[in-house]
Amino acid sequence: MKYKGLSREIAKEILKLKEDGYVYHRESQYLEFKENFTLAALADYFRDFAAFANNNGGYLVHGVRDKPKRELKGLGKNASLRFDEIDPEKITGHLLETFANKIDWEYEIFKINRKNFGFFYIHEAIKKPIISKKDYKDLKNGEIYFRYGGRTQKIQHAELESIIEERIEQQNRNWIDLVKKIGVAGPENAAILDTEKGIIGKNDKQILVVGEDLIKDFQFIKEGEFNEIDGAKTLKLIGEVQTTDKIEVIKKIKENKLKEYPLSSKELWKKVKLKSPNVKQNEFYEIIKENDIKHKPEYCGHIFRNNTMQEAYEKDKTLPNNVPCIYRESAIDLICNIHENQKSKTVKAE
Repeated sequence: MKYKGLSREIAKEILKLKEDGYVYHRESQYLEFKENFTLAALADYFRDFAAFANNNGGYLVHGVRDKPKRELKGLGKNASLRFDEIDPEKITGHLLETFANKIDWEYEIFKINRKNFGFFYIHEAIKKPIISKKDYKDLKNGEIYFRYGGRTQKIQHAELESIIEERIEQQNRNWIDLVKKIGVAGPENAAILDTEKGIIGKNDKQILVVGEDLIKDFQFIKEGEFNEIDGAKTLKLIGEVQTTDKIEVIKKIKENKLKEYPLSSKELWKKVKLKSPNVKQNEFYEIIKENDIKHKPEYCGHIFRNNTMQEAYEKDKTLPNNVPCIYRESAIDLICNIHENQKSKTVKAE
């Protein structure tokens, strides 16, 4: 079994039953079952988060008893409330404080067979290994956890060596790619852009630092024209230059976007809850997902970090996990109306 992401279909597949009524899937390198959910056990969950991220990703499912036989118990009322109250920012903050390198994850609660089940999906880490940075309950500073079969444990030599080799190979691929680009441009025309320090330079003596306040004072001398100051160094310009304050343009685009879609997911949930107090948080997210609201521009917009991400989304409509969704006020009425219709249908069926 290997899936990616969270959806009701994936949740139902993971929890499907055999003829004898017990859960079909066993715990594996991709799957871990927990009978209950409590925020007090976060350190235990973090071990699994890190282990899945260091392997190929996986699912942590709450509400399933694993022993002696795999049974769908569901989360009790209090556990469901605790899962509903998860604050993603806080957990992400804890993960960043606890581990070196980033762990990407998502969560959702699904009602299946009239029982609630809490799902975490942990993505395979882009940069491995995920290393514990401090002692925190059962987590130890400097330890690396890995998912083996149906268990989480400290990483073994073979898997750690594989991660290190992959990292070296990726570094080599990056260098080869860079050298190819330098070869095309010619070494005499190549310079290094340090995105962390904000500098461009060919060597330690020739460095250009560009500040936002200075950009308006830049002057270019076009090829074939003369510098007014004898002996002064100039930049050779090929083609035309059009001036634009790129940072201000980006700011205005974001401001306009937020005027059009003023609500974050959390703010939308609060407003929906005020208008329809009976809506539960898991129902709120299910309505958004099942009605594809995130992909309907009349209700939802997105703030992309760059053009590449936006173009990729426009091509296949797959929304990256780290792209924030923002909503119009009209989404409030839509979600409340869908919820009321669902409730009325349920009452009629009963």
